[in-house]
Amino acid sequence: MNKTVVINVVGLTKRLIGGDTPFIQSFLEKGTSANIKPVLPAVTCTSQTTYLTGKLPSEHGIVGNGWYFKDECEVKFWRQSNKLIQGDKLWDEMKQLDSNFTCANLFWWYNMYSTTNYSVTPRPNYLADGRKIPDVYSNPPELRDHLQKELGTFPLFNFWGPKTSIKSSQWIAEAAIKTDRLYDPTLTLIYLPHLDYNLQRYGIDFKMIGKDLKEVDEVVKTLVTHYDQGNTNIVLLSEYGITNVNNPIHINRILRSKGFISIREERGLELLDAGASRAFAVADHQIAHIYLNDPTIKDEVKGLLKGIDGIERVLSDNELKEFHLNHERSGDLLLIADKNSWFTYYFWLDDTKAPDYARMVDIHKKPGYDPVEMLTDPKDKFVMFKVILKLLKKKLGFRTVMNIIPLKADLIKGSHGRIPEDPLDYPVYITNSLGGLDEEIIESTGVYPLIVQQLTN
Repeated sequence: MNKTVVINVVGLTKRLIGGDTPFIQSFLEKGTSANIKPVLPAVTCTSQTTYLTGKLPSEHGIVGNGWYFKDECEVKFWRQSNKLIQGDKLWDEMKQLDSNFTCANLFWWYNMYSTTNYSVTPRPNYLADGRKIPDVYSNPPELRDHLQKELGTFPLFNFWGPKTSIKSSQWIAEAAIKTDRLYDPTLTLIYLPHLDYNLQRYGIDFKMIGKDLKEVDEVVKTLVTHYDQGNTNIVLLSEYGITNVNNPIHINRILRSKGFISIREERGLELLDAGASRAFAVADHQIAHIYLNDPTIKDEVKGLLKGIDGIERVLSDNELKEFHLNHERSGDLLLIADKNSWFTYYFWLDDTKAPDYARMVDIHKKPGYDPVEMLTDPKDKFVMFKVILKLLKKKLGFRTVMNIIPLKADLIKGSHGRIPEDPLDYPVYITNSLGGLDEEIIESTGVYPLIVQQLTN
C-alpha cells in the first residue's frame, strides 16, 4: 500500500486560504482539491467518524460531540472510547486487504481502545485533591513516555481553555513526526486544532485571525516537508467551516420557562436534572438535540420552538431520517440554528445560582458544549492577577478552583454545526496526488473512498 498521511486542519476553508497561508496556498495550487459538503451536525466527532467509516450518523451512531445517555440519565460530552463508534473503521478494512498495513492516530477523536496500531490522545490525570495534570494516553503505552520525554509534557492548557495557542498543534505535529520515524505507519492521521480557537472567539476577522493562519501554515509546512521526503500521499482536510454569529439562543431557559425542565438545587446552586425533566436540550454549537422523557408533549414542544427567533428548522420523525439522524442516541427533535445563531447549554435564570462548573473549563460536567471556556471577561481588569493568585495557591497546596470563565455567551463571534450557505465556508479536501477528484464538491461520506484510493492505487 501507498504511505499516506491525512492532516486535519480544523476550520480550514477556501475562504481562509490566501496571503496568510502561503504554503497551504501553494499546496492547493500544485495538487487537486474539492470542497466537502459537511455532514449534519458539522461538529468534530460526527465529521471525523463519518470520514473514517464512510457512514452517516444514523449508522455509526456519533450524533454529535455528546448526547444523552438514556440508560444513565446523564448528558456526556467528549467521551474517548472507540467502542462508541458502531461499525468498522477505515483501518479495519485496510488490514483485511493487507496484513502489513499499520495506522497511527494522532489526536483524532475516539482514539482510546481502538484497533489502530499506534495512538496518542489527550488524557489528563484527575487527582484526588482536585488538580488536573496534563498528560496523554498512548498505544503502545511506552510511546507516551517516549514522546513526553522528547517533547515535554503535552500542553493541555494550550489545547483548550483561555490559554489556547499554537503550542498544542506544534506538539501534535512533532509527535506525529517522531511516531513516523519510530514505526513508519502506512496511514497517519494528524489533528491540528489551532484555527478552531480564534475563529470561534472573533469570527472571520482577518485582522484578528491572520496570526493564527500564519502559525498553522508553518506547522503544515513542517509536516508536509517531513512526509514529502518519504514519497508520501498527503491529504489536507478539515471537518467544518466556522462562520460569523451574533445571536446565542439559551434553549434550556426557553424550555424551563414553560415548565419542561427539572432543576436540582445543591449548596444554593442549580443543576440540570435531565432524568427528571419532561424535555431538555443538549446544545452542540449550531445544533441542539431535544430529548423528551414525556413523549406526549412532542407537538407542544415542537410548536414552541418553531416560533423562536434564530431557530431555522425543527426536525422530527421523517425529517430526522432525511438528515440521517434517526438514531437512538439522537434527540426526539433536532434544532438547526440560522446562520447568525448558536445554542448555549445555559439553564439557570440567575447567574448567582449558576453551577460551579459554569465558570470553569470543565468539558465533562457541562450538559452541552461551551465555547465561552476559551475566554475570560474582557471587562475584568484584574483577571490575570486572579489567575496568578489561584496558581500560587495551588502550588502552595491549597485547594482552589479556576472559576474565571464569564457567563457571557455574546462574546462568541464564530460557530459551526449547520451547513453553510456558501461553499467557500465548506471544509476542504486537498491532496498532492493528481487525479481522482472529479467534482468541485464531495459528500462527507466520499472522503472515506478517497483515502482508500490514496492507500491502494
